[in-house]
Amino acid sequence: MTASHTPTAQSKALLRAVRDQISTVIRGKPAQIADALTCLLAGGHLLIEDVPGVGKTTLAQALAITLGLRFQRSQFTADLLPSDLIGTTVYEREQQGFVFHPGPVFAQVLLADEINRAGPKTQSALLEAMEEHQVSVDGVSHRLPEPFFVIATQNPSEQLGTFPLPESQLDRFLMRISLGYPDARAERELLLGQDSREQLATLQPVMQPTDLQAAQAAVRTIHAAPPLIDYLQLLIDATRSGQWFVQGLSPRAGLAVLRAARAHALLAERDYVSPDDIQAILPQVIAHRLHPRPGAGRGAVEQVRAMVEAIPLP
Repeated sequence: MTASHTPTAQSKALLRAVRDQISTVIRGKPAQIADALTCLLAGGHLLIEDVPGVGKTTLAQALAITLGLRFQRSQFTADLLPSDLIGTTVYEREQQGFVFHPGPVFAQVLLADEINRAGPKTQSALLEAMEEHQVSVDGVSHRLPEPFFVIATQNPSEQLGTFPLPESQLDRFLMRISLGYPDARAERELLLGQDSREQLATLQPVMQPTDLQAAQAAVRTIHAAPPLIDYLQLLIDATRSGQWFVQGLSPRAGLAVLRAARAHALLAERDYVSPDDIQAILPQVIAHRLHPRPGAGRGAVEQVRAMVEAIPLP
């Protein structure tokens, strides 16, 4: 990146190399890899919702390794306490006082695995960390490393032993994606190839944390023209009309859409946002924040797509 943080040929090449390397481990999922990188470039947190065994954890690990970020994994279970995640203070005789012992949240990438298997108290313990990039223990605030990302995985809510995330927690995630099952070709490559753990062991960092922070700064320079903002406002207003959803998007959610669209444009190697960028990321950014009207007969993602098709470009 240059001093002005504008995208350079080198930074674009780095981002291409990141996508290419992750694709060697997560096969047949280029759109989902692009979504995950879009979320991280936009400085958001990512929620991956899917059945066990489709590669959610592997994607999180591949992202952390490829971006050169320090990684920690916390398995969320019903008996996980907030202190298990954040850390605790312990009296140490040698120090003649209490010493803070940080928990796994003190990482650059925290994988909150199966987040909806933990109880509400532990889920809410992530709120301050995700929003403020700090945690408070015994009245003392502790800053988290930068950059800091939470990648949470979630099982479908109909599975036994899950606690649905409250809306306040869902709103902290910039994007929610689903990997889905691999297609026949990708699954055959998986069956005939290396074990994913062996593949992860061979990965090398493609970017450094400073490169990623520079790319995040470049996202903020991506141009959004007035007609593009007009289109975004039409979509936001449509969510509030009562025709599609019970409640519409908040202003904070509208800002999240624009931030993700800018990151998507950077990943597409453009210095401006197009309507295609908004349409590409909209379901992933807003569907988990909305509830379709009763009787709609569609899930939130399908309802968002139907709304987009119904609203013409200005």
